[in-house]
Amino acid sequence: MSGIKRPLLRVLTGCTAVGKTELALQWAEQNDAEIISCDSLLFYRGMDIGTAKPKTAELARVRHHLIDTNELQDQMDITRYVEAAKNCAQEILGRGKKILVTGGSGFYLKAFFHAVADDVEVDPCIRERVRSLSLAEALAELRALNPAGLGNLDVANPRRVSRGLERCLSSGKTMEVLASEFAAKPAPFEQWETKLIRLERDPAELDQRIAMRVGEMLRSGLYEEVQGLEKQGLRLNASAAKAIGYREVLEVLDGNLRPEELESRIIANTRALVRKQRTWFRTQIPSHPVWHPDKVELGSLLG
Repeated sequence: MSGIKRPLLRVLTGCTAVGKTELALQWAEQNDAEIISCDSLLFYRGMDIGTAKPKTAELARVRHHLIDTNELQDQMDITRYVEAAKNCAQEILGRGKKILVTGGSGFYLKAFFHAVADDVEVDPCIRERVRSLSLAEALAELRALNPAGLGNLDVANPRRVSRGLERCLSSGKTMEVLASEFAAKPAPFEQWETKLIRLERDPAELDQRIAMRVGEMLRSGLYEEVQGLEKQGLRLNASAAKAIGYREVLEVLDGNLRPEELESRIIANTRALVRKQRTWFRTQIPSHPVWHPDKVELGSLLG
């Protein structure tokens, strides 16, 4: 790529409730840009209140991509997301528009800077069989296929053990070989220049915004939204059913959480998520400037 000017991807991220949506809209309006969502839940139709999905009026201000693309039970994965995001970026570029990626979902965000998935296609029959195994059974089989060891695999994590076993069985390779091949894999957007900005607020200020947001979600009908989505198969989409706001309402519906505890539980879990997000931003994506949303100059925010 030496001597060739690469197209530019601008990426705006930050913790939940920090204020990304409005700032992204303002910048996109002023700079003739379109927005690609980088949120792991905005794909799903009907998951509106609990995800703080941009409202109809906000979506009308700027063209958005990768929002409301999937039915509830059509679970998105990182491989599909990367392919869709690349296609969107090329289409936007072809229209002569600027591109703004915005969202705070760490794994999806990381895909704009690093390889995040291998090329192993898991046979559905293998996946079904592996899912029927207990953690102990899956781990024993995985160790038998990897006599040299499992490296730093978290052997107490059923999902990671199952994922490792699926890939070893489908590829016929050991985890060591798969890891080596993955390390040499190019980043999905390596042919693009990326400019990353993160928004941040003081912890006390963000805590207050989280409490206000959760209260507004409940007043706007979050409980009723989850009731309706449950009838549509919410529990069949593990990622969606475990999302903050949705999982707590499901706990109430199951009798495992008292209704009067719902708001405080969602607030506490959202604050815990923010702590994890901050760690992810510090350790998993390239170094980047950090701005307070109320103090940033829009003209200089993303160039």
